[in-house]
Amino acid sequence: MSKPVMQLVLDDPTLATYHSSIQARYERYQRLKAQLAASEGSFQDFAKGYERFGLHRTSVGLLFKEWAPGAVAMCIYGDFNEWKRWQFNATKDEYGIWTILLPLTLDRLPSHNERYKLILRLGNGKEVDRIPAWASHVRQNTVSRLFDCVFWDPPVPYEWKHEAPKAPTGLKIYECHVGMCSEYPVVASFADFRINVLPRIAETGYNAIQLMAIMEHAYYASFGYHVTNFFAASSRYGTPDDLKALVDEAHRLGLVVLMDLVHSHASSNVLDGINQFDGTDHHYFHEGVKGRHKLWDSRLFNYDHWEVLRFLLSNVAWWMKEYKFDGFRFDGVTSMLYVHHGIGVAFSGKYHEYFHHCDDAAVTYLMLANDLIHEINPVLST
Repeated sequence: MSKPVMQLVLDDPTLATYHSSIQARYERYQRLKAQLAASEGSFQDFAKGYERFGLHRTSVGLLFKEWAPGAVAMCIYGDFNEWKRWQFNATKDEYGIWTILLPLTLDRLPSHNERYKLILRLGNGKEVDRIPAWASHVRQNTVSRLFDCVFWDPPVPYEWKHEAPKAPTGLKIYECHVGMCSEYPVVASFADFRINVLPRIAETGYNAIQLMAIMEHAYYASFGYHVTNFFAASSRYGTPDDLKALVDEAHRLGLVVLMDLVHSHASSNVLDGINQFDGTDHHYFHEGVKGRHKLWDSRLFNYDHWEVLRFLLSNVAWWMKEYKFDGFRFDGVTSMLYVHHGIGVAFSGKYHEYFHHCDDAAVTYLMLANDLIHEINPVLST
């Protein structure tokens, strides 16, 4: 029996030739979503990795988790133990997830706004410093110029004051870059943007802003698109609470807040980012040439990997739940969808160009991410 014709094809009969491809994509997405949900209880629960990974307070102490299957040893150190190496070591499970418990009985635990890092011993015996992949705040070290992870755990959490506006019937989007918003030759701050720019945007008649360069990036000249730390708001503009205040004020002014989300690639920076984090070439990314964008000098995610899906889907949920972003503009989608990454390809608009040389795993990931966004914020669907 032939499969039912999808509504998409009924709406546009010229897609009939590609009905089987569309159906296959949809079935792949359904299967994977069901597998993710079954593994953790629900699809949204799967995308709560930020509650498990990284450094968190618990009833028994501070618990840290990190996925690094290629490493052979790991420890945490920082201001709290005067940067003594190999004092607090991690244990590794069968899935390559490392766990460290800093018990309440310790004389000194990491405090809010203190620095820490990881030491990993790699398969070749080399020891390297790493910033946790799930770090929620990082700051540039004034001495080394490298970035340090900062334990962001304020004693008084930010108190949200305003609800997000209802989704407008027609978006009028103002695309903006916080660091470049000043009339002076400086890197502007979240506070600068909130106080000086947001009112003007609202007065001009826009109903949405699209914030560029929010995810931390060590190389400022990349305009924020060579992301090093996916869960950290860029500290060059201020603190996490400063960003929350910006979003809060935008909502008060009736502005929907969208964010440029870079899940198409990651910075090739090893010292500050997640490239070769556990010493392997294939940790979060495809190995070899397949894992590198030859024009952008960046790394390409392996969307087929279970833990990569957890990392990226959790990242979507994190920005919506922690910072109350209303939605996203996904950057570099052409590079995600096609194995040729759009390099040297001129799209004419004919359908056959969109059903060849596709990265099925990336297509499925984008379907999952879109679904998750609408589950978290149902207002987007109305």
